[in-house]
Amino acid sequence: MSRRVLLPILVVAAGVGLAMLIFATRPRVEAQAPEAVVPLVRVLDVVRNPVTLTVHTHGTVEPRTESALVPEVSGPVVWMSPNLVSGGYFEAGEPLLRINPIDFEVALERARADLARAESEAGRAEKERERQRTLAEQGVASAARLDDAENAAKVGHAVVRQAQAALRKAELDLARAELRAPYRGRVRDEGVDLGQFVARGNPIATIYAVDYAEIRLPIADEELAHLDLGLRPGGVNGSGPEVVLRARFAGRDQTWRGRVVRTEGEIDPQSRMVRVVARVDDPLAERGEGGVPLEVGLFVDAEIQGRTLDAGVTLPREALRDGRRVLLVDDESRLRFREVEVARLARDEVVISGGLRDGERVCISPLATPVEGMRVRVAGPTRAEREGAKGPTEPPDEAGS
Repeated sequence: MSRRVLLPILVVAAGVGLAMLIFATRPRVEAQAPEAVVPLVRVLDVVRNPVTLTVHTHGTVEPRTESALVPEVSGPVVWMSPNLVSGGYFEAGEPLLRINPIDFEVALERARADLARAESEAGRAEKERERQRTLAEQGVASAARLDDAENAAKVGHAVVRQAQAALRKAELDLARAELRAPYRGRVRDEGVDLGQFVARGNPIATIYAVDYAEIRLPIADEELAHLDLGLRPGGVNGSGPEVVLRARFAGRDQTWRGRVVRTEGEIDPQSRMVRVVARVDDPLAERGEGGVPLEVGLFVDAEIQGRTLDAGVTLPREALRDGRRVLLVDDESRLRFREVEVARLARDEVVISGGLRDGERVCISPLATPVEGMRVRVAGPTRAEREGAKGPTEPPDEAGS
């Protein structure tokens, strides 16, 4: 056999031998079972306590009563109160503006004179009627003259009443020349100045009462179940739930307290919410923590106090699964599903009213696919470890006492 044929055969044989040697001396791989990964979870111990359900909402402070200040007579302004300015305070019955009273004083004197003349004419007509009656009884006066005297007396009394009415109107016009505050309040804006001619019926200022302020608060219909409002007409009757109002004002967090006094008579067609009205008595005297009054127009956050559960549990929102179940971790560190009664579901927390017992541990860690009976590791010491760390209670040493 020639070298040209023998050499390739030797090369192939050497390669096969080397491959067999490598295969024979390969390292041995031992099969091992995969180690189970036990997830680490956080838990909360169940402690049932009285829980007050609250509803959070917001609104704008508005005056209880707002009205336009309108003169009832016309004339030039001769005096203005220093409080009749935008933001000015005034008391009930306080004079705010005076219109020149000369024309009304003249009209009053004319009315008094007209009344005096009418009373004199009525007295003369009454005497004439009595004289005609006497003559008629004596058969001297005719019936026509007696009728004329009776009619003249009646006309005289009517003229007196007319003059009395004119006098009363003149007195009212003179009194109306001075505009007085109808209630204790504050000026929102004014549009009059000294010397200006004001016309009857034209508003000159806008004022509002400060005996109490009101805040209209929208509430979703599902939140109404937590409040004792009495949704029938007159159900609240001025003594509804307490409301805590909070706002950032004057550089500080302020707090005021009020009470729900009524619900509005309809559901908002846009938001489908019910509006309740909270009231704060005497908002100018009601001071926040920083000594600031509750100003009209302030936007506030409101917390309405609702029903109180005798034994409730507050948990983070992530503890609730499928809308009505929680995961418990038993003493063997295994997961157990439990259906619960949800009293209130908020953005960050859930209030459980039934289905849990004191001392049970609720899993609050997110788990992708929890399975009944799955083993977990609890972050931090277990309940048994915490109780053991306290140690047994030593009885007192009677000999040393």
